[in-house]
Amino acid sequence: MNPARTSSAPTEPAILAAKDLTSDPQLESRFAESAHEILADLVSGGAALGWVEPPSRNEVASLLGDVLAAARSGDAALRAAYLDGRLVGMGYWLRYARPTHRPHADLEKIAVDAATHGRGVGRALTAALIADAREAGIEVLTLDARGDNTRALHLYRSLGFTEYGRLPDFVAVGERRYDKVFSMLDLRRRD
Repeated sequence: MNPARTSSAPTEPAILAAKDLTSDPQLESRFAESAHEILADLVSGGAALGWVEPPSRNEVASLLGDVLAAARSGDAALRAAYLDGRLVGMGYWLRYARPTHRPHADLEKIAVDAATHGRGVGRALTAALIADAREAGIEVLTLDARGDNTRALHLYRSLGFTEYGRLPDFVAVGERRYDKVFSMLDLRRRD
């Protein structure tokens, strides 16, 4: 699938599922490198994505390989956002592995190229991942975010997530301390 052809307008992101990425060898081979560039740039700028230092290419490739394998088995969903044929964001959730927690998943990462912030990419990715979770029978989708990530926390609230806990000053980045905020979306409720 050509991501440049799936978008009806240059301002709307094309959101591809894992199966779309893996069905096109060229797209799949460029995906890991492009994802690494986005993640490394964001982390270099201080983004709260789980790394203090930018991840290596191998670390990102390994992570994406694990997520794609889990997606093939139904234990994850991965989405990639393209604008004008260029990867500008990605996100995924992973199902909890413990048998008693299988109907639940954790929204692990939503990463959007800083140059495209404010264009609806994060909202489109998150909405697609929520739809994937519903389709997979996920009952509760959870996430955690750094307390200073106000844009992301606002986005999650606007999509129905509610805060269920907070660890004050839990995340240490050098001398700085940030709250760790836990949120959840109960997909058992039908609005």
